Amino acid sequence: MSDVPDDLTGPVGDLDVDPALAAAVLEIEGHVADEGWDQPSRLYALVDTARLVEREPALAAATGLNDSSAAGSLTPVEQDQLPPEVALEAVLEQISWPEGVTGCAAVVERLVLPPGADTELPASAAEAEEFARAHPDRQDVRIVAGATRAGATYCALRLRAHDDAQSVVTGADLVPALVRLLAATLEDVHDDDPGAGSVTEEDDR
Repeated sequence: MSDVPDDLTGPVGDLDVDPALAAAVLEIEGHVADEGWDQPSRLYALVDTARLVEREPALAAATGLNDSSAAGSLTPVEQDQLPPEVALEAVLEQISWPEGVTGCAAVVERLVLPPGADTELPASAAEAEEFARAHPDRQDVRIVAGATRAGATYCALRLRAHDDAQSVVTGADLVPALVRLLAATLEDVHDDDPGAGSVTEEDDR
């Protein structure tokens, strides 16, 4: 279950968004969508591409990046696979990013119930999950949410029932609780090297 909007069948437009963050979130969404549904949650660091080109010229050359294409963009760097037994929200409450990380993004799949169905949920978390999966009007949704240190946020939502790129819903604050958690991970600054993680296919431009 998740705090996503009730109406997810049409596009949502936001003019006041960070275009670099929006591009990174949509890049991740497209990459993950190519791999299908029923995937584990994922976490990404978002690093300034120009800085990446400067620090990792061989990697930049291999992915077709140059000073022109890097200007003003963010590169997603996928982190180690998250433990499947721990909820994404619990993981986010325990992490912070080094100073060189400009932002972060997360991918998670959730079940969304129709309005009013929450009142029927059992008190037990396990029973509530089973209830949601068995509900005839449930919706499977994949959420990709991102945030930057500058305070920008962006989300992309895809319904399993409308599984095409044209039906992806986007907006700056579609999943407020999740973007707040992501933003909080960027508040504590460390001096560690930001290069942890491995650059994945979504970095190919």
